[in-house]
Amino acid sequence: MSPSFVFDPPSDEEIEHSEREEEEEDQEEPEEAESGSDSDEEEEEGRHKEPRVSKKKTQSPWDFAKYTESVAEEHARRSTTSVDEKISKALRQRSTPLVAELDHSSESELDEQEDYRPDEEDEEEGYGGDSKSFFAPSDGTSFHADSFLQLNLSRPLLRACEALGYAKPTPIQAACIPLALSGRDICGSAITGSGKTAAFALPTLERLLFRPKRMRAIRVLILTPTRELAVQVHSMIEKLAQFTDIRCCLVVGGLSTKVQEVALRTMPDIVVATPGRMIDHLRNAMSVDLDDLAVLILDEADRLLELGFSAEIQELVRVCPKKRQTMLFSATMTEEVDELIKLSLSKPLRLSADPSTKRPTTLTEEVVRLRRMREVNQEAVLLAMCSKTFTSKVIIFSGTKQAAHRLKIIFGLAGLKAAELHGNLTQAQRLEALEQFRKQQVEFLVATDVAARGLDIIGVQTVINFSCPRDLTSYVHRVGRTARAGREGYAVTFVSDNDRSLLKAIAKRAGSKLKSRTVAEQSILKWSHIIDQMEDQIYEVLQEESEERVLRKAEMEATKAENMIEHKEEIFSRPKRTWFVTEKEKKLAAKAAKASSLEKNKSSGKEVISAEQAEDLRMKEKRKREREKHLPRKKRRKLEAAREMLEDEEQDGNQVEAKGTNKKEKGGMSLVDLAYRRAKAVKAVKKAADSGKIMKKSQKKSSNVPRKTPSRTEEMRDLFQTEMKDKKPKRKGVGGGKKSKSSFKSKSRYKRK
Repeated sequence: MSPSFVFDPPSDEEIEHSEREEEEEDQEEPEEAESGSDSDEEEEEGRHKEPRVSKKKTQSPWDFAKYTESVAEEHARRSTTSVDEKISKALRQRSTPLVAELDHSSESELDEQEDYRPDEEDEEEGYGGDSKSFFAPSDGTSFHADSFLQLNLSRPLLRACEALGYAKPTPIQAACIPLALSGRDICGSAITGSGKTAAFALPTLERLLFRPKRMRAIRVLILTPTRELAVQVHSMIEKLAQFTDIRCCLVVGGLSTKVQEVALRTMPDIVVATPGRMIDHLRNAMSVDLDDLAVLILDEADRLLELGFSAEIQELVRVCPKKRQTMLFSATMTEEVDELIKLSLSKPLRLSADPSTKRPTTLTEEVVRLRRMREVNQEAVLLAMCSKTFTSKVIIFSGTKQAAHRLKIIFGLAGLKAAELHGNLTQAQRLEALEQFRKQQVEFLVATDVAARGLDIIGVQTVINFSCPRDLTSYVHRVGRTARAGREGYAVTFVSDNDRSLLKAIAKRAGSKLKSRTVAEQSILKWSHIIDQMEDQIYEVLQEESEERVLRKAEMEATKAENMIEHKEEIFSRPKRTWFVTEKEKKLAAKAAKASSLEKNKSSGKEVISAEQAEDLRMKEKRKREREKHLPRKKRRKLEAAREMLEDEEQDGNQVEAKGTNKKEKGGMSLVDLAYRRAKAVKAVKKAADSGKIMKKSQKKSSNVPRKTPSRTEEMRDLFQTEMKDKKPKRKGVGGGKKSKSSFKSKSRYKRK
């Protein structure tokens, strides 16, 4: 592309069409007629004038509704009702409104807010510097560009960027796009909301514009840890490629396998997938392969390389060609070289546009300290905040799926519009919840960590961590859902006495900008009273759901039996599906990982337990000591002796295990292997003897005799003499009693062996 190229503004028809879409959403018909005349005036003034698209309101590129059927259709097909219907039914049955008591008295009482002052300061833990040698030097890389024109992108991609409202590249885009166009392997990290998706999508689309179009093949594979993130990336790529002939396919769990299989057989240029479903298609679908793959992209790479996805990623990397470009992107990129070597990166460049723990300047971080007496009323604290302070565009992160579902029911019974997003929902319900929250049909989204990675929903004002994240990395990704692309946002975290270490890490990261919020006590007491009154209705809703679940399961079993009877031949004629990892193996792997982490904590002496558990253990030990004091002296001595014996046995067992491992290392073979080999050798000898192969000594003796006697009579005489000679020592041994010498020899030989 020549440097003198000037991008033309979009035509008046395109502007008119985009503005009409906006006006249909806002329901402002009079402005539609004016937009056409304005665009005509712009074209008359000149083509080099600033485009109108940059002035108009840009829309989000995400559209979740078109990927699945509506939730109403799904409920009708499954003969079930939604949670909202159950909540409205419970509200109709309720005689007196519960929220009416709260509205008048709590308006005057406001929350207190002050600067947070940490008690202690911890030293920041850093990673080792040895991993830097694995990466190629990235000296001279520019993190600044005035426009996308400077990045040597083609006209269709520039047109798509302008249609989406992208005026200036972010630092990670300015650094990544030129290097990715040259085919280098990249490990990119930047703060959340910095445009990492476009950073790998634009250079990939630019390379695909010059692909051999006659040969259809899957050339790009993009892997994401969650289904919602995959849907978002697929929607983003479709919007960027809207003016090209590049085709993209979505392969995730929860959607129709047959539809995805048909799409993969048409050989799309780009496949956006989750690891498990992609391996399923590669194993079980016909004519689906990755032989011509040119680019492998891992979005949220640190999450993909964790336990739940590491085996799948290794399998997909093994299937992919060795000559390919590999790119990894995440907001928190770990510096462990071993995982990157397994992905067979060749001299990758490490691009870090911003430090991984740098906070956005527009983010206000707050902490709500939950003392031990108030932990029971945590739901009341949340409702007190959401009813007064944070009333719209709020994402609430819960620790478990059950807690998220309970919060959804409580919010509905309290008259607050909320949607839920977690793993117990179907894919249609999950995408419907995101679409409702994006279109502001609901004000609150109660979610687990499924929504913590990569989701870019424009306009999120507040993130509330109802359950404290397990580490600083999870915290960074959660609060990264707000304050994106320069917008303002709030992050509020509920911190109990057990989460002091994380509170110190947050204070260290946020610095002086961390605030401490105190919720009004009167408001908390009133909401806790209301929640106590709601408990019966919450139980009714949960009970109705469990009954529906049981009925649904019985219907599925009956339908399955009917299909097996009617279509038995067809079902058994299909090839059997193979699985890379079954559900049972996944659960076992998760349990093993949990057990190993607990063992590590125990061995390092850093076993993490809550304050309540520690108090219970102390009380148990105290009671035990008091009981032992009142025992007679003999029993006390017996207990002490038994404890000493147990300790000695444990020490001896550890020493024996250590010796056994040393012997095994020195010998090079275990006793089990040695016994197996000896048994195998004995069996082989016996088999050879039965077949007549081991008779060499007796054959030699008998063969030497007939060579001396050519005639038949001499042969018979020699045979008779040899038989008599063989019988004589036996008779001597029986009658003479000289067997002791030979038996002594045999015993001595046995002893020598």
